[in-house]
Amino acid sequence: MAGIAFVVDLWRKNPNFSTKVLNSYDIFSPSFAVSAATAGAAIAFAPGGTLASRYLSGNVGSSIAYADAGAAADLDDIFTKLPYGNIFQTDGLKRIPKHYPNELKSLYSAFKPTAFGLCAIRSFMMFYLPLLEPRQVAEDDFDLLDEPAEKIDLITPLKKSVKQIVRETTVVTTRRVLERITVHYVSEQVAWKILKDVSKSASRKAGRGMSSSNYFYSVSITTFRGHILGCAAAWIVQVGIEMYDCLSYLIKNEEADKDVKVERIQLLGKKIAGATIRCGTSLIFASVAAGIGATLVHPSIGQRCGCILGDLAGQVFVAYFFPKDYIC
Repeated sequence: MAGIAFVVDLWRKNPNFSTKVLNSYDIFSPSFAVSAATAGAAIAFAPGGTLASRYLSGNVGSSIAYADAGAAADLDDIFTKLPYGNIFQTDGLKRIPKHYPNELKSLYSAFKPTAFGLCAIRSFMMFYLPLLEPRQVAEDDFDLLDEPAEKIDLITPLKKSVKQIVRETTVVTTRRVLERITVHYVSEQVAWKILKDVSKSASRKAGRGMSSSNYFYSVSITTFRGHILGCAAAWIVQVGIEMYDCLSYLIKNEEADKDVKVERIQLLGKKIAGATIRCGTSLIFASVAAGIGATLVHPSIGQRCGCILGDLAGQVFVAYFFPKDYIC
């Protein structure tokens, strides 16, 4: 190779060299090959070796003064500008890094017609359906049936429904903000694990032939990662509401006793602890129930239903085992 590079270098510098050599020697003869190899090796290891021979032999570091300005070009720059990079360096053999696409939803996705409509319907049903329950009348109250019925209060459920709608839209918007903070400050791989669609991930895992225990564990961990931002957003909104109520109470009742203010601050601490316990319990129950649903029912539908039921079970667990002071 060094001999061929030497011949090519001489041919580039002196075009007449090719005709002389080819006329006087047979390039396929053994004597020509031995002569070219010997000359190439000698010039390659010599201090003044040619450009091609020095690069192939690894003797690139020596400084040589050339009369031709084009011969003094840096070899690293030449080979780096090639379409496929410098094939003589180890950098070209490195593994291409994997790309993790993170598709962020709109910041105002909670105000889209479909999402906002479902939120409104759910909130109105939550507070208006109890009013439709039949009223139980005792045996001693039959004589009161002739009296005009009491008017049903429709304003209070309306106010509660509006507050619930504002709270849910605020939680969703806060989650979108947290997603953007996660993408900005966390590595691309971690952000991809947190923001990916958990139901689609459960469907993909179902086609890998995993055992039931491994599949349950994998779906539960994936649901835990995907549900953590939602629980964090709910915690931030709830704590913010409780702090606002406490501050507004203290400002309006500046002349109240010190014991009353201390009691109100202690109640705030209990509310914050209750919100933390409720969000943590919801996260754990939702992850476990999602793994069970995806394993026993269906990868995608089971994961979604299990996550919803687990979230509800976490709320019931907190309401049953903790005092009312901790329930927001």
